[in-house]
Amino acid sequence: MASVHHWTGREASALRTALRMSMRGFAEQLGIALRTVAKWEKLGSATHPRPDTQAILDTALARATPQVQERFEALLSRPDRRTEARTPDHETWAEDIDRVIVCLSHQNFTFAQNLLNRWLSRHDPTGIDDRGRYLYARSLALLGDLQRDRGTVVGPLSARHSYNNARRLFNELGLSRRVAQVDLSLAVINEMSGQLENSARQYEELAADARLSLRDRSRARLWIGTALSKEGNSHYATRVITIAAQEFEDLGEPEDWSVAHQKLALAHLGTGDIARALHCIDIARQSGTVDTPMQRVRLDTAHGHILLSDPGTQDDGMSVLKQAARTAGHYGLNHQLRSIERIRQTHDSPPATRSRRGAGEDEPGSASAESRAAHDHC
Repeated sequence: MASVHHWTGREASALRTALRMSMRGFAEQLGIALRTVAKWEKLGSATHPRPDTQAILDTALARATPQVQERFEALLSRPDRRTEARTPDHETWAEDIDRVIVCLSHQNFTFAQNLLNRWLSRHDPTGIDDRGRYLYARSLALLGDLQRDRGTVVGPLSARHSYNNARRLFNELGLSRRVAQVDLSLAVINEMSGQLENSARQYEELAADARLSLRDRSRARLWIGTALSKEGNSHYATRVITIAAQEFEDLGEPEDWSVAHQKLALAHLGTGDIARALHCIDIARQSGTVDTPMQRVRLDTAHGHILLSDPGTQDDGMSVLKQAARTAGHYGLNHQLRSIERIRQTHDSPPATRSRRGAGEDEPGSASAESRAAHDHC
């Protein structure tokens, strides 16, 4: 049976790893403070638990299964790389995170993923210090953004998976604002997955969440309107989005204000008010301060969808959508590309097909389906 003559932080950390427990779970099992476990992780062999804690660790190891004890011995037999793992080049890592943010804003997904993988594959979040774990969590959250923008929203290699892992680390680090920001991203994933009622409820809670900045709370309010509009509740959506737009104006956020008018245009379209829809989309196209492929695709998709709604401008609308599809395909914006194709297929179908409304159905030609496609996403 495995035994330890004298425990240090290294052996304690190895036992936690062998048990496959989080720091919080390990602390709760031993009945000690989380900060004590964090200290063991951070200092390794340089720290020594108190005598009473040594006895607690002895008991935990003695009660461990043979498989856990085998893993524990294997971990201790390896060279102690903890010091190396605990002191990554934080400054370079932080710089790479800044580079990733720029890459994502221009949809340079390949280079962004290479930068993220450089660090995510190099480190185990259980074996680095709190600063390293924070950077690891930030990298996971950005990986989620990348996967979301590429349209991979569910599954083991998806945005949802990355966001959940980032949330767990932020929560262990006690960073409530970051946790709330990831919650907002997870609500977006729910909306993109078609869980409109659930996402609207999450947005409503986050719009009043003091952990978030005023801007993020206003974005949550805007996305309440997006979810409502996708559900076909366009009249209420216009009121909610108008409030969000006013908040962005008060906060001095011109890009968010422009996006709000893009969403407001689609909500007005949902009410059948094409004139107001065109007015709002013109404001959005003229006022945007950031010209990225993603924003161009979103604006062109919304604009094309509105033009298609008027028989006199349908040809122009189809032309705008074709251009949006080319841009989306070139930059790998798969979620937007699928949305554009749904809108185009709707208007390519025979009029009789477009006019059908089955009881409880959301046919490709229905107003609800078109609204969902044009709004994707945020």
